[in-house]
Amino acid sequence: QVQLVESGGGLVQPGGSLRLSCAVSGTIFSIYAMGWYRQAPGKQRELVATITRGSNTNYVDSVKGRFTISRDNAKNTVYLQMNSLKPEDTAVYYCNMVTYYSNSYHPRSDYWGQGTQVTVSS
Repeated sequence: QVQLVESGGGLVQPGGSLRLSCAVSGTIFSIYAMGWYRQAPGKQRELVATITRGSNTNYVDSVKGRFTISRDNAKNTVYLQMNSLKPEDTAVYYCNMVTYYSNSYHPRSDYWGQGTQVTVSS
């Protein structure tokens, strides 16, 4: 049974930084590509960043240069370092295993974690 537990969110001022963590259990973490998603009120869930098992990364244009995804296979954890935060980054952030097909990434698990709230406001 795969479990995904996100943490590290909070309230920060514009320009601030946060580091999100996603602890994965119940599967062989190291073989899967991972992704961070976010969902703001009234908006669709958006894939923000991905990292393959070989540590190749990909980002949505709106966060390039500001966010960095990384993974620690020994700790079964994926991270999202968020710098220069903007109010439009406000959302609940989720992680999931991802797979690439039909020219896009798709979540592997139907069971999402609780997410972690990121609020960027002055």
